[in-house]
Amino acid sequence: MNPGEVFFFLFGAAVLVSAFFVVTATNVVRAALWLVGALLGVAALYLLLGAGFLGWVQVLVYVGAIVVLILFGLMVTRAPIGRQRLETGEWWLGAGVSLVLLLLLSFIAARAFPGARISLEGSALTGTGLGIFNPRYVLPFELVSLLLLAALVGAILLARREQ
Repeated sequence: MNPGEVFFFLFGAAVLVSAFFVVTATNVVRAALWLVGALLGVAALYLLLGAGFLGWVQVLVYVGAIVVLILFGLMVTRAPIGRQRLETGEWWLGAGVSLVLLLLLSFIAARAFPGARISLEGSALTGTGLGIFNPRYVLPFELVSLLLLAALVGAILLARREQ
C-alpha cells in the first residue's frame, strides 16, 4: 500500500467520523463545525484523486459559503441551538434503515464495477472542472446563487418580524 492509498483511507475515515458527529450532535453549532470537517475531508479526497479544481471549489463553495450561511441564518433567526434531541426511542429503526441502504448501495456498486480499483496515479478527474463550469451551466449556477440570496433575505425578514 503506497502513501497515497494510506492518506485516502485516513481522509475517508475522517469524513465518516465527522459525518457521524454531524448527525449525533445535540448542538446545531457543533454540528455545523463537524460538517466543516466532513466537507474539508471530501475536498482532501478530491485533491488526492487529482481533481485540484474540484477540491478547491469544494472548499470555497461548501465550507466557505454554505456553512457560513447556515451559521448566519441561525444567528439572525435566533433559532434554538441548544440541546433538543428527539427521544422517541426509535433511533434503532433509523440505524437499521441506514445500514440496509449502505449494504444495498455497496452491493450495487460492487456489481456495477466488478474488479474496479481507484487509481491515485495521474489526474483522472482533470476535466471535471471544465465540464461543470462551461458556458452551458452558467445560468443554473446563477439561479442557485439567487436561491441562496432569497433564503438569506427570508431569514432576515423572519428575524425582524419576531422582534
